[in-house]
Formats: sequence, C-alpha cells, structure tokens
Amino acid sequence: QKVSVEVLDHLEHLALVDFQDSEAVERLQKAVQFADQLREVNTDGVEPMDSVLEDRCLYLREDDVTEGNCTKDLLENAREKVEEYFVAPPGNIPLPKLEE
Repeated sequence: QKVSVEVLDHLEHLALVDFQDSEAVERLQKAVQFADQLREVNTDGVEPMDSVLEDRCLYLREDDVTEGNCTKDLLENAREKVEEYFVAPPGNIPLPKLEE
C-alpha cells in the first residue's frame, strides 16, 4: 500500500522530516508494512499492558492532579520555546525564523 502525498505532507509537517527523496518514502512504506502485521494478531480477551516488563505487576492508580498552574516555571527549563511550547530538536527541515 502506497503512502499518499497528503499523508506525506502531513507527516512532514508533524515530524519536520523531508520525504522528498524516494529512499525516505520507501523506508517509510516499509515501516508501515512492518507495523501493519500487528493487525493480524488476535488480541481478543487480552487485557492492555501497563508495562512491557513481564516480571513486574503494575497497578493502575487514580489520576489525581495534585499540582498545577506551573507553565511559567516549566518553560524556564526550555532551551528554546515558541509561544508557550517547548521546541523539540528539528528533523531535517529547519524551523522558520520568528520575528521578535
């Protein structure tokens, strides 16, 4: 199954990766084909895993929010940020320069 141009454009935007050469597109298609094999696995009656560690039993906990409103403090740790978001290391597409 071929990856459509629209999907490639969307992935380029999300991942900041350039799929202009055929080798990159071919590598992506092979990765999708490999992942598609998981659809063939029968998971009926199998509970979702909380961990990939087979020798440990992890228990679900309540998701209680105990802190909050610390965006400013967290963003002080950012090496680079845009608006109120961390900037992750780019792929092979440079980020556009923002006007100060």
